[in-house]
Order: sequence, then C-alpha cells, then structure tokens
Amino acid sequence: MMNGRKSGKTGRRERSGGREKVAWRGDGDSDRKHLTSREVERLIEATKGNRNEARDRCLFLLMFRHGLRVSEACQMKLDQVDAESRVLHVARLKAGLSTTQPLRGDELRAIAAWLKERARMKPTGRTFFVSEQRKPLHRSTVNLALRKYSAGASLSLLAHPHMLRHACGFALADQGADTRLIQDYLGHRNIQHTVRYTATNPARFEKLWR
Repeated sequence: MMNGRKSGKTGRRERSGGREKVAWRGDGDSDRKHLTSREVERLIEATKGNRNEARDRCLFLLMFRHGLRVSEACQMKLDQVDAESRVLHVARLKAGLSTTQPLRGDELRAIAAWLKERARMKPTGRTFFVSEQRKPLHRSTVNLALRKYSAGASLSLLAHPHMLRHACGFALADQGADTRLIQDYLGHRNIQHTVRYTATNPARFEKLWR
C-alpha cells in the first residue's frame, strides 16, 4: 500500500540454483535497478525506532553516498573511517579504484551514533559494521534488512543492496558530475560501466534547441 492506493505489487515464483524465490513486480518498476534519492531517504527514515536503527541508518547512508557494494560495506574496517579528518577510505573490490572520499555532516552524525552503540556491544574484531551477535555483518543480513525497510517505507519495489550503489551513480549524474568523475568515485575500471548514469540524464540535453 502506498499513499492509500494499492501498489499493484505481485509475486512471481522462479527457480534459481534449485531454490524457489519470489520475483516482485509492480508499478512498472520490475526492471528498475536503482532507487531514487527520495526513496533512499524514505528507506533511511524507516529505520527509526528499530532496534538496529543506529547501525542500519549509518550503513544505508554510507552505501548510498559512497556507492559501496554490499561486500565493501560489510568488510569495512574501523580505520577506514576517519571522523576526525572527515574522510572515508573506500577499499574497492573487483580490482576497482580505491579512493579517499569526504564525509558530510549527516554522515558524521550517523557514524558517531553507530560507534557509540558499537562500543556498547564490545565486539572483538575491527570490522566497522557488526551484527547483533557482535560478528562481522553478513550480506544476507543487509538484504533482509532492506526488504523489511522497503515494506516499512511503502516503496513500490523491494530494494536490494546494489540499488544503493546505482542510486549513488544516478544522483551524482543529476548533480551534473561528468562521467569520468563518477567513474573514479565509484571505482569503475571500465568507463562503460559508468556511462549508464550519464547517458540518459536529461541535464545533458538542456542546452539543445536554444
């Protein structure tokens, strides 16, 4: 249900690797691979009041703002987050370009809230994000959390982690960032993986027919 109307969301069962899963379709979003910036905001807002609010708010915000893959987020170490210098040392996987990226005020506040909660939990390792069992956060936990918050936010689709990375690319394109800058920010080795974000952006065509 969204805005008092049926979302038109339906499930279709598929088999993958011998297991049955449900592929969700609805509201014309079945082929969409990213979230809009507003949908990300609603997803983060949906964490309010949850027992893992501090962790999940920080997790989703950093994944979106820095285009983190779920494995990059789950494997992130404490020393990659330098709140004093206001930077995040992003270690890219898949032979991607690792970079140091600035942290904004809302990110620093989310990080401080999560680190306070993390300190209370007293995990033994150096992994930045940990589970309720005080172990490194697993990607399946992130997947389940996103599905839960998608429903809580009344999104027209069920979000998965890579949608946050794609949302970052499209949001940067909307801000006018060029393809090469987005490529470096997301750590793409091949610029063809970046073109998708800028090729269809309407801002490219604003100066035409003037």
